[in-house]
Amino acid sequence: MAKKYIDVMDTTFRDGFQSVFGGRVLMEDFFPALEAAKEAGIRHFEFGGGARFQSLFFYLNENAFDMMDRFRAIVGPDANLQTLARGVNTVMLDTGSREMVDLHAKMFKKHGTTTIRNFDALNDVENLKYSGERIAHHGLKHEIVVTMMDLPPGCVGAHDVAFYEKTLREILDSGIPYDSICFKDASGTSSPHKIHETIKMARRLVPEGTHLRLHTHETAGVSVAAYLAALDAGVDGIDMAAAPVSGGTSQPDILTMLHATKGMNYDLGGLELEKILKYEEVLGDCLSDYFMPPEATQVSPLIPFSPMPGGALTANTQMMRDNNMLDRYPEVIHAMREVVERGGYGTSVTPVSQFYFQQALNNALLGPWKKIAPGYGKMVLGYFGKTPVEPDPMVVTIAQEQLKLEPTTDHAIDIADRDETKSIAYWTQKLSDEGIEATDENIFIAASCDVKGIAFLKGEATINVRKNSPKTAESKQQTLKQENFTMANGTYTVIVDGQQYNVQIVDGNANVQSVSVAAPVAAPVAAPVAAPVAAAPVANANAICAELPGSVFKLVAAVGDSVNAGDKIMILEAMKMEIDVVAPRNGKVTSINVNVNDKIEAGQVLAVVE
Repeated sequence: MAKKYIDVMDTTFRDGFQSVFGGRVLMEDFFPALEAAKEAGIRHFEFGGGARFQSLFFYLNENAFDMMDRFRAIVGPDANLQTLARGVNTVMLDTGSREMVDLHAKMFKKHGTTTIRNFDALNDVENLKYSGERIAHHGLKHEIVVTMMDLPPGCVGAHDVAFYEKTLREILDSGIPYDSICFKDASGTSSPHKIHETIKMARRLVPEGTHLRLHTHETAGVSVAAYLAALDAGVDGIDMAAAPVSGGTSQPDILTMLHATKGMNYDLGGLELEKILKYEEVLGDCLSDYFMPPEATQVSPLIPFSPMPGGALTANTQMMRDNNMLDRYPEVIHAMREVVERGGYGTSVTPVSQFYFQQALNNALLGPWKKIAPGYGKMVLGYFGKTPVEPDPMVVTIAQEQLKLEPTTDHAIDIADRDETKSIAYWTQKLSDEGIEATDENIFIAASCDVKGIAFLKGEATINVRKNSPKTAESKQQTLKQENFTMANGTYTVIVDGQQYNVQIVDGNANVQSVSVAAPVAAPVAAPVAAPVAAAPVANANAICAELPGSVFKLVAAVGDSVNAGDKIMILEAMKMEIDVVAPRNGKVTSINVNVNDKIEAGQVLAVVE
């Protein structure tokens, strides 16, 4: 009897990189491993989308569309190249208009994509209708998604088999065109038994021959058991990654799953142990000089209580490292449980997982519910769609008061269509004002990455990767000179023995400046929530101080401007949040103490209004 063929998607170059390195891997560094993967017989790759779209512009000074083109050239025309999209959000953290949703599908088709896996973190099927239609319209395969997780103990009302059946029935009844169905657990928290029963339910419900897949992470330590349960229930495809970006916060390792299914009636993609072993050796060599965050390789017993998805965990801890606040991570994870419990049970996957983390960060640093993170607040107020259950009324009231927004039941895409800043015309004019050609690609880059997208297109982006170097003092300088910095000018950040080096590259010449920081710290598994740390007293009572560490995103006011209480002075960026700094009183701006892109610390004086 022939073994059942199971389609394997290699997530190494998208979700693997995102889960382990926060997406910060340069394409010239990984292309040799891609060649090795092709030689190993892999024909289905996740190669872009999700957070690996914005991260190329934010951190790598690389064009995601160029990377996709070069990826396709390496693997050939017949490979199934898949990207990840977030329904009405596409590859953005905010919602997109119908124009932008259509442009996303058009551009991803143009740049080599075969299949788009399309999900909504709230499992609001309304958010999948137009995006699914446009994906099919542009000739792409559409893999529609039901998102999964386990809720913290004591929570009921969603994320059980009945809830997934209800969501799947809505998808099937909606008429959304699709080619396959994926059950996606980005936090890896769903119990194997629930996965088994969910896949069995789906197999009974969908038309015969429908391709069903499972995606999970090892974050909670049950991914292999989950895949075995799904295989037993009749799944047709699973996702895996190659070492060193497998396991931990990422997908199960290819070799591990080949071993786990020995003697069973499954053929995992026709893959062979020896060929995969060689591929993983090449990949390990390609990534050997990248700093491996300790938390990226760990399994956390706290994750089922505070479901932080692998793809977001290291991205957030890397940002906390950048802002010298990684020591607060245990408090944030502890605070996340309540944030999930009160937020309406949206699945912990981007963008909702980022909203959860941002709100937990605020609760840990500033005090419980003292400051509503904009994304979290808009979510509980309905601006991203309908949450699986009603959010806590107290949190809704606080969000309404702080954000000055009314709750809504309007569809998220209709709200986005009414926002002119989400139109093609707006971004076309924005590019024209900056002297940038308004190609379809440039419009989408600017719309999805905003100020950082404009900076990239103007040649002003910097590079922020974390690499290790040899330990001897003599070899440090030599390695920094020889590092692969020839692909672009810009600013690199590398870690050497716990020391951070800012490396500015101009025409191949490196200027190294050393800045002392704490050595990388592994995230502890538990810690009590500490009281918020008060900022040091400020001599000038009229000074406006930063509540969180971060960087200056945009200056709105200038010295000499008259402002009213609540007027914006500047916008900060912290942990993917845009934070408005507003005037606390009527008066005149007498001092602006920072510049755009400056790193700032909590308590630092930003401006003075007198």
